[in-house]
Order: sequence, then structure tokens, then C-alpha cells
Amino acid sequence: MQDGRAPILYIRLRKQVRLPPGRPVLLGHVAQVIVDPEYEQAVRTIELMRPGAGEQFVLVDMLAIVNAVRQRYPDMEIECYGEPHALIELAGTARVRQRRALLPIVLILLFIGSGLTIMNFHADVSMLEVHRKLYKLITGVDNPHPLILQVPYSLGLGAGMMIFFNRVFKKKLNEEPDPLEVEMYLYQENVRHYLVTEEYSRMNDSEGGRGR
Repeated sequence: MQDGRAPILYIRLRKQVRLPPGRPVLLGHVAQVIVDPEYEQAVRTIELMRPGAGEQFVLVDMLAIVNAVRQRYPDMEIECYGEPHALIELAGTARVRQRRALLPIVLILLFIGSGLTIMNFHADVSMLEVHRKLYKLITGVDNPHPLILQVPYSLGLGAGMMIFFNRVFKKKLNEEPDPLEVEMYLYQENVRHYLVTEEYSRMNDSEGGRGR
């Protein structure tokens, strides 16, 4: 306390954090904090919980953080911003490496699957026959392989996919998110919302069991 005033702690929780298993969860892991410099290091190292063995996701609630801070600094004022909870994924380096190892297999499967989808679609709509008829309609010649139509069509199909997904290899065409990024964001938000709801339900069940 300086000049007779209580120190003020500003906290903004992160939405989701990945930590290695087997370690205590500290306040600095799950939140951005602003406080007087003499308190900063001590506040960041306040222990919030010790996850049990085998747990993959744990939830840290803002009320639990306030309680932990008040136990060490009863006079500290706390200002909270942003999310009321932080979801922690306990993932070791071995699990992350395993996911990365599966990435080439997933890419190969997606490449083969998307290629088969395009070919089956063209077979269903008889695209080759359409090109033949268009070529005969324009030139009056019956050509079994109208490459002058097929080649630009194939190039245009690839260019259209690049424009639709807003990406050329690793480079984006502009700053707008592409449809895949939007869908991945919505999927991750739905998964996170489900996990948070499940964790709150489990915490309430545990508190109810202790209250009996």
C-alpha cells in the first residue's frame, strides 16, 4: 500500500490457454495483469489450482481468481475485464507433435477427396459432353477433345478456388478472413462453449456433492 491507498489490480483473462500437464496453474498463465510494480511478480505467481492427473481441460473462474488474490492481499482492489473464465488445455509436447505428424496424412486425404469430388461432379453433369457441344456450336466442328475450352476451364476452376479461399499458397490476397477460417473459428468457439458449459456443470456437481 502506497500513500495510504490500496493497490489496484487490473485483470483480463485469456479465452483459452495451453499448458503442459503436471504443473500448477498460476495467475500469470491465464491472465494479463496490471498492478503496481512491487506487486507484479508476486501477483503473477499466485497459484490458482493444481490439475489432477489425466485431466485434459480445466476451467478457471474469475471468482476463484478473486478469492486467491484476496487470500494473499486482503486489501487489494480488483478490477476485472473481458471473459469471466479461462479454459486451460493441458497438452504436453508429445501430444502436439503427434498432431503435427498427422497433418500430412490429413492433407493427402483432403487432396484426394476433393479431387474425387470434382471428378465425380463433372461426370454427373457430363462436363466433357457440354464442352463438345459448346465447341461445335461455336466452330461448327465436332471435336472429341476441345482442349481450347477444357484448359481455360481447368485454370479458371483453380483461380476461382484461390479467390474464394482468399489465399495463394501461404499468402492471402487481402486481410479478409476466408470461408475456411470463418468456419474454423465458429467450430472452435462452439467447442469452447461446450467445454466451458461442461466444466461449469462438473464444478457445480462437485460443489453440490460437498454440500450434502
